[in-house]
Amino acid sequence: MRAILWLRPLGRRFPTACEVTVDVVAWSLAVGLAMLVRFDLMLSNWGHWNVPLVMVLIAGFQLGAGYVFGLYLGRWRTGSFDEVSALAKAAAVVSGSIVALGLAVPAVRMVPTSVGLASAPLALLAMAGVRYVRRVHADRLLRPRSATRRVVVFGAGEGGAQALRAMLRNPDSPYLPVVLLDDDPAKRNLRILGVPVVGDRHDLARVVADYGLDELVVAVPSADSAMIRELSESALEHDVPVRALPQVYELFDGKVGLSDIRPLTETDLLGRHEIDTDIDAIAGYLTGRRVLVTGAGGSIGSELCRQIHRFGPAELVMLDRDESALHAIQLELYGRALLDSRNLVVADLRDRDRVFEVFAEHRPQVVFHAAALKHLPLLEMYPSEAVKTNVWGTWHVLQAAAALDVERFVNISTDKAADPSSVLGHTKRLAERLTAWAAGRAVGSYLSVRFGNVLGSRGSMLGAFERQVQSGGPVTVTHPEVTRFFMTVEEAAQLVIQAGAVGRDGEALVLDMGEPVRILDVARRLVAQAERPVEIVFTGLRPGEKLHEVLMGDGERDERPAHPLISHVPVPAIAPDVLRVLDEIPDCEAVIEELARLSRIAPRGIDLAPS
Repeated sequence: MRAILWLRPLGRRFPTACEVTVDVVAWSLAVGLAMLVRFDLMLSNWGHWNVPLVMVLIAGFQLGAGYVFGLYLGRWRTGSFDEVSALAKAAAVVSGSIVALGLAVPAVRMVPTSVGLASAPLALLAMAGVRYVRRVHADRLLRPRSATRRVVVFGAGEGGAQALRAMLRNPDSPYLPVVLLDDDPAKRNLRILGVPVVGDRHDLARVVADYGLDELVVAVPSADSAMIRELSESALEHDVPVRALPQVYELFDGKVGLSDIRPLTETDLLGRHEIDTDIDAIAGYLTGRRVLVTGAGGSIGSELCRQIHRFGPAELVMLDRDESALHAIQLELYGRALLDSRNLVVADLRDRDRVFEVFAEHRPQVVFHAAALKHLPLLEMYPSEAVKTNVWGTWHVLQAAAALDVERFVNISTDKAADPSSVLGHTKRLAERLTAWAAGRAVGSYLSVRFGNVLGSRGSMLGAFERQVQSGGPVTVTHPEVTRFFMTVEEAAQLVIQAGAVGRDGEALVLDMGEPVRILDVARRLVAQAERPVEIVFTGLRPGEKLHEVLMGDGERDERPAHPLISHVPVPAIAPDVLRVLDEIPDCEAVIEELARLSRIAPRGIDLAPS
């Protein structure tokens, strides 16, 4: 056992001993070759020079210089300019030392000065050459042994280079990169790890056919939406699945591993990337404050809790009527889910007394109101339920917040509140207007945030599409021309938090979400990636559903005083007493008609649009 323990450090030292030996042999050969050239290949002339002593001195000088410059410390596992630079410095030191010693002590009769100088580049070439051959051999041992996917990689930059290393330096890699594509003409003759650049994105079809490729990997972490969309559509036209690298901020230490090469995500499929709202610069108002989030177990509410938690609030109160959802978010944030904290609040916003009780206990300083009923078809069938939660539930939270002088109140709305045509849109518009009414009377700052569909939220369109594809279809689309705005849940939460800092009383903040996405295009891309044929069926627009959503309603002004991508839209207030009529209407159709009228009524009772 002791012998094994003693041999372990020896094993670790063995590569270093080999490198030292190789470098000493390289110097010996270099000096010998330089001597042969110096004396016209006449060995008889060597006798006048102390070559053996020179060899011994060179070995000592190389060993010392090598350690000083890091050659024998295991700094470089792959070849690099840094290692070549260290080799060159060591060679210069060794050569200079021999020449200087020969000039300082002529009686020792060192090798001629010309030999001392000429041997340095020869030794450098030999030392670097041996390292190159060794690494080429090591790379070949790491090459995929049973790769099943012949891959074309788009992107010959740093992302592409890292993706190639990940694929080519793993024996178990399923990918064999064959060629590269890049739009930069300057890279047309480039080779990375032996893989050549053979064209740009427009050559994809030709390259797939010529090289018999099975897959496309988009290795451009900073790729914009247009590029992702174009490459995806072009690849799918030729039955080539597409994979991609995450964005730079998603990569661990900014480095690409084999596991980072993933199928296109929802964000990729919708052709958009997140917009940075610089949340870190403005979210200081959460640090050390008591913050309450309603609907904390939902998609938006839970992401809000995640982002608020990292800013160090004095207290984060998470309110929801779904106890299982509260269990999940507590487990994620705190690593345990004992459900033993008073900061987890089970409550229904329809219960006014319970809402006031919660506010009185926790006395929040900042409130994010994310709780709502949101599924449009169900709310068309049960409009009174939408009124109870989205209208009166919001009003109860506003009342409690105003009674306790909450400093900031952010109501989370939807693009369906702009020129509303559905029960969901009407009730969320009324929630915006109630928030504006409270803003004119409460001490703190009260405002709303409006955005489109959220990727990955519970019950989202994309989730439904994916389940339909997995079950073999059909995939149901309401209309071939229907479009929607989309954003990621992280981006939505960032906007909500930023709104609390830059929003003004009574207004709604609207994120510039780019161009709307045609839902049929999304369905086709998902279907194209399925392992078997899946049918797309058109079901027709549902009651209250729009063909195209808008972010701002008719007559709303687009002002952007704080951020170039965030619009500030004034919202006309409406008094809660005006809405009491909704409680007196038992008929569903009559409730829907009254909601449509009330959502358009002006503050003084004048309709903003015909009913």
